[in-house]
Amino acid sequence: MRDDEVLTGSFMEETWLTLEQVAAACAVEPQWLLAHIEMGQFSHAASVAGVWRFSSASLLRARRMYQIERDFDAVPELAALVADMLEEMDALRARLRRAGDV
Repeated sequence: MRDDEVLTGSFMEETWLTLEQVAAACAVEPQWLLAHIEMGQFSHAASVAGVWRFSSASLLRARRMYQIERDFDAVPELAALVADMLEEMDALRARLRRAGDV
């Protein structure tokens, strides 16, 4: 897969994406991601031998955070907080579905 391909669809959790792939999929500069990593806002990202790798959860998080920052002119910390809450809501909905309540 080329670094400049836009990634869509769903990913298996074991799939790792590069910094450039996530940036391209979110239509952001790689520096935007690096700045957010430095702020500790991507727990699903890991540096392996100096190369950043992102999970599919990180891709979703990056898209959400960028959209919140762009649409609401939100500071990165607020966008990360909203992304945290959305992730928690997703997890709770998944638990309800597994329990058969939804």
